[in-house]
Amino acid sequence: MQINIDKKSGIFIGIIAVLSLGIIFLLAGNSGDPMDHSGHGSMTSDEASSAKYSDDELMFAKMMIPHHEQAVTMSELALKNTSNSEVLALATAIRDAQAPEIEQMQSWLGNDDSHDAHNHDMEMGGMLTDEDLEKLASLRGDAFDQFFLASMIAHHEGALDMVEMIKDSINAEVKALAENIVKSQSAAIQAMKALLK
Repeated sequence: MQINIDKKSGIFIGIIAVLSLGIIFLLAGNSGDPMDHSGHGSMTSDEASSAKYSDDELMFAKMMIPHHEQAVTMSELALKNTSNSEVLALATAIRDAQAPEIEQMQSWLGNDDSHDAHNHDMEMGGMLTDEDLEKLASLRGDAFDQFFLASMIAHHEGALDMVEMIKDSINAEVKALAENIVKSQSAAIQAMKALLK
């Protein structure tokens, strides 16, 4: 009985951490620095946006956007392919947290939409291959849950490795995103490990 309580505690701690991330970024997104636009009257909004970020920060966004997009795809498969309430709650939390982060990072890039998962697979840890995604889509029930959890743990661990690119950022928005990815995804990894048999 104690094991079930521990599993539920772990999953709900992870879910709360992931959901709190979304709330933090909704609030942070509304707080802009008016100084950012001073002296840039001749720049377009996209140019001004990109100028606020370092090359490493922009590369991070180009890599993390498709990484997050795959996590959202995996989560949407879970919503269709399992009836496990804990896996469903986890998948919902991942989707709801990472979708706004995708939009946030896209705003850093402006009109530069050159990010492509296939261009960076070797550098983005935990990414599923097309074959892995097809397998995940074909599974149901407990078989789905086990493959989903194992795959998402590796996916999250890959994201934590990628955050190293921006860990020393002096941009407050980038730093906040990095810290919250580490916090929320570390909690989710522990929750998923508790569910993995």
